[in-house]
Amino acid sequence: MTPIVLTAGDMLVAAVLIVASGALSFLLSLGLQRALLVSAVRMAVQLALVGSVLLFVFGHSSVWLTIGVLGFMFTAAAWEAGSRQQVRLGAGWHFGIAGIATVTGTVIVILIGLLTALQPHPWYVARTAIPLTGLLLGNVMNATSLSMNTLLSTITRERQAIEARIILGATRAQAMNGLIRQAIRTALLPTLNQMAAAGIVTMPGIMTGQILAGMNPLAASRYQVLLMALIVTGTLIGATSAAYLMAWRLTDSRGRLRLERLLSPRGG
Repeated sequence: MTPIVLTAGDMLVAAVLIVASGALSFLLSLGLQRALLVSAVRMAVQLALVGSVLLFVFGHSSVWLTIGVLGFMFTAAAWEAGSRQQVRLGAGWHFGIAGIATVTGTVIVILIGLLTALQPHPWYVARTAIPLTGLLLGNVMNATSLSMNTLLSTITRERQAIEARIILGATRAQAMNGLIRQAIRTALLPTLNQMAAAGIVTMPGIMTGQILAGMNPLAASRYQVLLMALIVTGTLIGATSAAYLMAWRLTDSRGRLRLERLLSPRGG
């Protein structure tokens, strides 16, 4: 079976669907038509640009081009992960923690995937490294953001309870470990739901794409299992790193809570 190549006419069908969705929003007075159209245009332009850049990078076997693209992706992900919280640390610490957690979780699982199961030659070849990074990075970024947001919100809300535990003799770890575990569980919940529903409720995107491209369905399912294992490991590492780094920054060497290091909520 040969891959299904979409034509300009097929893209027109997609455009018609977007316009129809906008029209339905207008008829139902949902007020979403402008957002739909703007988002669709942005999506099309961004994906076309990404496709063009990847076409260029894939055509030049340069490790430096690959590193440059990956560096840009990591920087954008760190910014996105750190920008979604209402309560935050100062910009340097906040985005630093988001970046460290996101990059750590992603790089570890990418190296595991490239050096063990996938084994492209060379292992850093752009055609494998960049798409795999994009897939894993988005998931780790979301988990990092959820972990940070949950922990910051919980600490702010339960400040008095945490300080009471510390006054009664609890260490920093004893006072905050329950909140850290809750933040990590919350961050992993979307990934766990995705894993539990894969194959029965939903057909995962990677598996669907490979089947449409002509791969044997059983072989495609194996790829999906591997990728989900990498995703859940990366999200766990990212969420855990973010939670512990955030808890460390919000306490001092004497175990005291230092919420003055937080900035006021945006828009507050």
